This record gives sequence, structure tokens and C-alpha cells, in this order.
Amino acid sequence: MKKQILVTGGAGYIGSHTIKQLGENGYDIVVYDNLSTGKIDAISYGTFVEGELGDRQQLARVFAEHNFDAVLHFAASISVPDSLVEPLAYYSNNTANTLNLLHCCQQFGVNKFIFSSTAAVYGQPEVNPISEDTKTEPLNPYGSSKLMSERLIGDYASASNLKYVILRYFNVAGAEVGGTLGQSGKKASHLIKVACDAALGTRPSVSIFGTDFDTPDGTGIRDYIHVDDLARAHVDALAYLNGDGDSQILNCGYGQGYSVRQVIEKVKEISGVDFTVIEAERRAGDPACVIASAEQIVQTLGWQPRFNDLDIIVRTALAWEKKLNSRSLPVQELVGKH
Repeated sequence: MKKQILVTGGAGYIGSHTIKQLGENGYDIVVYDNLSTGKIDAISYGTFVEGELGDRQQLARVFAEHNFDAVLHFAASISVPDSLVEPLAYYSNNTANTLNLLHCCQQFGVNKFIFSSTAAVYGQPEVNPISEDTKTEPLNPYGSSKLMSERLIGDYASASNLKYVILRYFNVAGAEVGGTLGQSGKKASHLIKVACDAALGTRPSVSIFGTDFDTPDGTGIRDYIHVDDLARAHVDALAYLNGDGDSQILNCGYGQGYSVRQVIEKVKEISGVDFTVIEAERRAGDPACVIASAEQIVQTLGWQPRFNDLDIIVRTALAWEKKLNSRSLPVQELVGKH
């Protein structure tokens, strides 16, 4: 039987971009998703199974029906503000469901695991850029639930032959450069998507949450990574594990930070729209500055980012939003020659 790759949450934003690249590289894929936020038409390769990770019996049946060689685990709840309101839901969906998945890996002998983690595990670091050995002190249940999952994976690996790559995402943005995929979630609250919506008139305004941070312009600074480059990191991680690489925890970012004001001005510049910006109080759990040290992922996986440019990140995001809204403008024309 041909070996397959299980991708949980593959109908979502990052999962769907990764599936496209996995499919283009010849992998046989099974996508497991409950479609709570993902879209089935975002799945470009593989076999789709609708299901809940909380349903251990269904999950075990899927493992029994296939010959999985590796698991890529994207499925999760990802909103920091929501996690503060519903912490138990975040521990259930993010941590307990990762445990369910690991039980199935143990039962069916799957020994390669790639996990979507987050820079939120670091909390508010004292020093930027943040290296992988920076102390982990999450500020919110979202970050804590992901860190607990990391520890589950690490503890199980120590007691078994599991090899893993944990990828700690910084701020993921943009859309597939060919215009076929992008961020479609109705509740998506990422700054670049929100600003693009405001530029297109589908939102009345953009809010800046906090203008009194200890940063040059008073607004929060983040390291934005293009979703296609992040997807490539997963493909590279799988190739690394297939080559008998040792377990790793790796940051996924560029090592370049942009403030909220800089991002908003870039969206205004590219869209040509001077949309309304509202200054608001800080949100609980938001750190002032989060920038990745990306040296280790380059050295370990040979990862070579292609879209380390705020301009192309915003252009692809805006093109995708225009496509969602009108389905009439040629996306390649809007993206340009990048």
C-alpha cells in the first residue's frame, strides 16, 4: 500500500496552502477537517474526510483505513482574544485533540509528526529577535494551549521512536501568489486582512489596539511571513524527517518587524484608499514586539524564503480579497511580476 500523509485542518488557510505544495511535490494526502473555519474548495489535492479530532473512534478508523507515514497537524483555534474568553475550549481543541492524535500515532505506528505552533508561546520576550531557546512564558490561553501541545509531543517522542518538527509561526499573511488560494475565514482578524477589507469597503474602519507600546511609533511590532513561504517550511520539514532528521523546534519568520502603523500605511499605499483608522486601547495579552530569529530554520531545513517583502505580502492579500469580493479582476494583474 502506498504511504500517505495525514493533514489535519487542511481546509484552512495555512493547511490549504501547504497541501497545494505537498500535492505538487507528489505526496499522497488525506485531509481531515471539520470545516468549522476551513473551506472544502480550498483543498486542491488528496482525499477529504470530514471529522472531529475530538472523536477518537472516527480518528482511529481513518488511521486504520490508511497507511500514514507522517502527520501534519494544523487544526486548532487561533484567536488570542477568544482564548481569553473561552480558555477551556482552547485547551480542548488545541491540547486535548493533539493528545488524541498522538494516541492514534502510537496505536498505528506513525513516527513522523509536524506541528503548527506559534510565537505566542514566548509571551513578551525581553530581547528581540527571539531565538528558539528563548524562555516560553505565554500571555494567553492560546499560547499556553500550544505550548502544552509541544510538551506532549516532546514527552511522547522521548518515550518512543517519534520524530517531530514543531514550527512556531510568527504573523502569517498574504495569499498564494498565483491567486488560487487565500484567507477565507469569516472571523479572520489578522491585521493585513482587516486592512485590505477596509480598503475595499467591506469593513468601515481598522482599529489600532494600543498606541502607547514601547516601540518607535507606539504601536505593536510583528514579524510577518508570507503564507507561501510558511507552506514551503512544512514541505521542507517533511523532507527533513524523511531524511531521518532529528526532532526540532523552529521559528517561522523573517527576522524583520513592522509596526501596525507601517502595515496600515502600506495597505493604503498599495490600494490607493485612505480608509478610516481608529485608535483603541490595548487588548489583553498583546505583547509590544515579536520578531523571529530565523537562522535555525534556514540552517536545519535549508529553507529559502521567496517572499520576504511586505509589499508582496500586502499585494497578494489585497488581490485575494478583491477576488473574493468581485470574482472579476485578474489576480495576476493585481499581484504584479513578483
